[in-house]
Amino acid sequence: MIHPITVEHVAYVVGGRAEPTDDYWGGTQTIIRIDGERFTEESTRGLDDFSHLEIVFHFHLTDQNDVNLGARRPRDNPDWPEVGIFGHRNMRRVNRLGVSRCRLLKVDGLDLVVEDLDAVDGTPVLDIKPWFAEFGPRGETRQASWTTEMLTDYFAQSENARPDPPR
Repeated sequence: MIHPITVEHVAYVVGGRAEPTDDYWGGTQTIIRIDGERFTEESTRGLDDFSHLEIVFHFHLTDQNDVNLGARRPRDNPDWPEVGIFGHRNMRRVNRLGVSRCRLLKVDGLDLVVEDLDAVDGTPVLDIKPWFAEFGPRGETRQASWTTEMLTDYFAQSENARPDPPR
């Protein structure tokens, strides 16, 4: 049985990229601007003790009609195997939710200056969590070999990376 869920944004991404791309997110600096009408600076207290954040966001630019519930080849590459919607991390998801870990550079009131967040300007942020190493994978990890090939340049530096975050 499916029940509707209502989710509200807590922040927006400001700056960085205007459109999503497949690669070169490395060095991209953005601001996660927390909603000042609902939150005070107390909401960020202690956050600057952490090097990384885990951000849950909404892929707001993704066409809802561009979701394939079955299997498809990542990036439509014929050299890679068909994988199901739950065997991939792309933006074409049923609920259009993204999860990303990024480096926290600075807390400035309700502005969180971050690097390597793979979300674009205007993206609604649904949750912000500090990264705890203890919540990382336990034991050995494994992944499909095509993912390593596909993500070779994902966090590579782009020539267009901003040295300073937007204001």
